[in-house]
Amino acid sequence: MTKSSVNDLKDLATAAPAAEAEVKVREPKIDAQGRSYATGRRKDAVARVWVKPGRGKVTVNGREQDVYFGRQTHLLVLNQPFLIVNRVNQFDVVCTVAGGGLSGQAGAIRHGISRALQYYEPELRGALKAAGMLTRDSRMVERKKIGLHKARRAKQWVKR
Repeated sequence: MTKSSVNDLKDLATAAPAAEAEVKVREPKIDAQGRSYATGRRKDAVARVWVKPGRGKVTVNGREQDVYFGRQTHLLVLNQPFLIVNRVNQFDVVCTVAGGGLSGQAGAIRHGISRALQYYEPELRGALKAAGMLTRDSRMVERKKIGLHKARRAKQWVKR
């Protein structure tokens, strides 16, 4: 490899092909059963997610998604990755989730599904990343402080 300096814009045109790096093509990460695995996290919840081609059945801790999550908002959060990449009812999801509450668990499963879809079909990465599905939501509950009722709620002021 030779060192070359660029002094003018004309030199840049000749130096560009030599400096061009090879584009890394992402390979699918699929196990022997034809599944992709990913871990999702949100608040204190951790979800282990397996995605494989199927009819859109989502199983959470051995139960159907609408039985495990009672609220419609949690189901909407859960299925967002499929809506973004237009793969509704094309993948079966089996996941185990622990820790946190139902809202955190739904977010953890969403994160895990997004990562597993990206591992199964690497070309979906751009759409999922643009929608913010591959980024772990780092917001956590603020701790309670000494002398306060909650994290920020001060004691009530008494005039007399």
